[in-house]
Amino acid sequence: MNMLKNAVVNFLVREDGPTAVEYAVMLALIVVVCLAAITTLGQNANNTFTSIGNSVGSAS
Repeated sequence: MNMLKNAVVNFLVREDGPTAVEYAVMLALIVVVCLAAITTLGQNANNTFTSIGNSVGSAS
């Protein structure tokens, strides 16, 4: 029983757990921002290429 108590106390005292959670939250936020940026850039590129394609197609 004493070993279990020591294990719980050590787990609560260590700071590895909160640090890992903080890194996971930061990583999740970075992924969300990257996906939003890629989506926006992709839509802008698609609109640009569609506009250019329509201009070239109508010029022929």
